[in-house]
Amino acid sequence: DIGIIEGTKGLYDGVDTDGSDSNAQLAKLLKTEAILVIDCKGITRGIAPLLLGYKNFDKDINMNRLILNNVSTSRHESKLIASVCKYTDFKVIGSLPHIEAIVDERHLGLVPSFQEKNKNSILAKIISATRENIDYKALCLNKKNKRVTKKVSVQIKSKANKLTIGIALDSSFGFYYQDDLDIIQDYGYKIKKVDLIKDKELPNIHGLIIGGGFPEMQASELEKNISMKKSIKASIENNLPVYAECGGLMYLSNKLKFNKITTKMCNVFDINIDMNTKPIGRGYTLVEARPNHPWGIKGQNIHAHEFHYSSVEKNNKKYKYALNVKRGYGINGKKDGLLYKNVLASFTHLRSTESFNWVKNFLDFVESRNDKANI
Repeated sequence: DIGIIEGTKGLYDGVDTDGSDSNAQLAKLLKTEAILVIDCKGITRGIAPLLLGYKNFDKDINMNRLILNNVSTSRHESKLIASVCKYTDFKVIGSLPHIEAIVDERHLGLVPSFQEKNKNSILAKIISATRENIDYKALCLNKKNKRVTKKVSVQIKSKANKLTIGIALDSSFGFYYQDDLDIIQDYGYKIKKVDLIKDKELPNIHGLIIGGGFPEMQASELEKNISMKKSIKASIENNLPVYAECGGLMYLSNKLKFNKITTKMCNVFDINIDMNTKPIGRGYTLVEARPNHPWGIKGQNIHAHEFHYSSVEKNNKKYKYALNVKRGYGINGKKDGLLYKNVLASFTHLRSTESFNWVKNFLDFVESRNDKANI
């Protein structure tokens, strides 16, 4: 019924100073309303010039509603609202009090839901705070919003519904775009969830995706599941198509070192991974598919992103790479995408878009490999 777009950083922030990649530009492109959320700690009347500045900086943005955040007391709230009403045309639709940190933070940011044992109680607290302090019904039922439905149809191949793609989903791996996974099923393929910590071996699958996550936080559990590691390595040696992304690359390495503790991973790639105290690769990337890219996308420029503290510290073999790094770091600042058998493993996080539908490219690759295997 509604779509909420969370703007990372501020409304006008971005890489380019012209604002071409800012949240403000996105709001204009999509013709959406922008809701400002202002951290009010330590300010009262000063909120007015702040809001006027945001409003006048780009008058083409549909921006009239405001949520006050980190409000200390009811007196603080009344002063803020009085200042907003007197000097601006913004409407305050909510006022959130200071809430003690209920989601833990560590390297790479907040603890994701797939690793949070208390996610249900945390969600309940957030829902309660929202209901009590924000006019969320008015926010969600804005009559100015026009409902637009666009049906996307895909061509389902007759052979697709016979193929199954395994997706690593457990407390170590869970960084996926849900609609990327939906595309797999839209094309007629089946999805089988794989728990690399608890499952003893791979199920009957025709392709495997190991996405991002925190294998370093579950390294001991991953190391102990020897039967799964052997199953994955044997399947890869038997030419199973695999795409491993960031955490997936780390899992397919030989050894993983974190907090001075070294654990054994799958040893598909004879490389060692070190976890560093600062990010090695972080932010938007631009990579180019090399001629030997297994998915048949030679020369294509791919806009993506990376965020990893891990680095390849020991590479005992001269592996071929599938990607040239034009912007970002990848594996060594120049290349990304290690290749072995039917495996592609990289630090680059991909996203299926109209300009680059990586899901379809991978599925086509899976189908071609299975055709050779007469499946």
